[in-house]
Amino acid sequence: MVFVNEGARWFARRNIRNAPMLHQPASRPVSGSRRATRLFGAPILALALFGVALLAAPSSAQAKSFQSFIEELWPAAHKRGVSRATFNAAFHGVTPDAKVMQSTRRQAEFTETTGAYLARRVSDARIENGRAKAKEWERALDAVERQIGVDRYVVLSIWGNETNFGGYLGGHNVIQALATLTYNGYRADFFRKELINALVILQQGHVKPQDMAGSWAGAMGHTQFMPSSFNAYAIDFTGDGRRDIWTTIPDALGSTAFYLKKRGWRTGETWGYEVTVPRGFDLRQAKKMGKATLAQWSRHGIRRANGQGFPRPSDKAWLHLPAGANGPAFLMLPNFDVIKRYNNSNNYALAVGHLADRIRGGDDFVHPFPVEQKALSEGQRTELQTLLASRGYPVGEIDGVIGMQTREAIHAYQASAGLPSDGHPSEDLIKHLQKRR
Repeated sequence: MVFVNEGARWFARRNIRNAPMLHQPASRPVSGSRRATRLFGAPILALALFGVALLAAPSSAQAKSFQSFIEELWPAAHKRGVSRATFNAAFHGVTPDAKVMQSTRRQAEFTETTGAYLARRVSDARIENGRAKAKEWERALDAVERQIGVDRYVVLSIWGNETNFGGYLGGHNVIQALATLTYNGYRADFFRKELINALVILQQGHVKPQDMAGSWAGAMGHTQFMPSSFNAYAIDFTGDGRRDIWTTIPDALGSTAFYLKKRGWRTGETWGYEVTVPRGFDLRQAKKMGKATLAQWSRHGIRRANGQGFPRPSDKAWLHLPAGANGPAFLMLPNFDVIKRYNNSNNYALAVGHLADRIRGGDDFVHPFPVEQKALSEGQRTELQTLLASRGYPVGEIDGVIGMQTREAIHAYQASAGLPSDGHPSEDLIKHLQKRR
């Protein structure tokens, strides 16, 4: 059974067997330890976290149980066209990996400000590296941009943000990692499906089991695709018969562009603009406007920070204040939301967009992020939710996570208290709530 993916259909519709083989410098070897910050993208999906007991070295009883678990996977794998030989080769010598379960507990607490996050992800070194990669892979990027219609610099930026341009693809055997997570009940339904998808990839011969390296959560290759996203969106851009996002850079770049295009990328448009908001602008008005045309925002006095005009006044955008009313402001266009489908994070999408612009030769933001701003700890976020709830502002579950409902509560409280209604959680806001007890 051959799994027909979106990429194959895309080439067929255009009467293109595949793009011509492109020059590929030797890839750097995989080494080091995978970053333990979050799961990158919808190829790499955002995961809920909860406590999991750490694995010790498996006892004989545990090993037997694990082998039984593996055997229970066979019917589902066989149904997807996986042969017994491929199945056995994939699981040969595989045992639960304690380091994988440790990684589920080591996820970084969300205590980094947007400014600090961007400084780390859009560093001078990464910008220079990105410009070098743009020259090195110019032919491939030309072909990707021409045939798929996605901005080359956004594709490069995702590569840089995911694996630092291939500096480290992940130090885990993907089959072992996904089996460990499923066996231990960590989002078992999700990871079981990813495990079966990984077996399908092996069956199709795109990579050997020992070379299927990835993150502890199964994200693979230069741009960190989850197996299900690989099967749906990865393409064989070089025409060698394999979709190889591990060692064939054009395949990785083409697959990333194809994913973005299928998720709604609008060719010829950018991701957003840094803007200036006039003094006295009621931020509640921005909330009411939601997605409005750039011309409508202009009528409210909002201008591009660099003094240039909006090239497409009819495009719709929404106002984003990642550091609150005292930080830089942005109007976000539809392509910003497409980037978020790679990783559902405003900070990630902003980093991808900004790094893309810097690699292209653009300037840094006109308005810097406030250096004195501190991110709230989990305890402070929980306190903020508790204070808001005690004053009758619904925040949903008090869990230390600033989600949509908590931001709505912040907006409402700020408006009632005569504060700038930016929806931004801060120490000053907590102090204000404490004083009004």
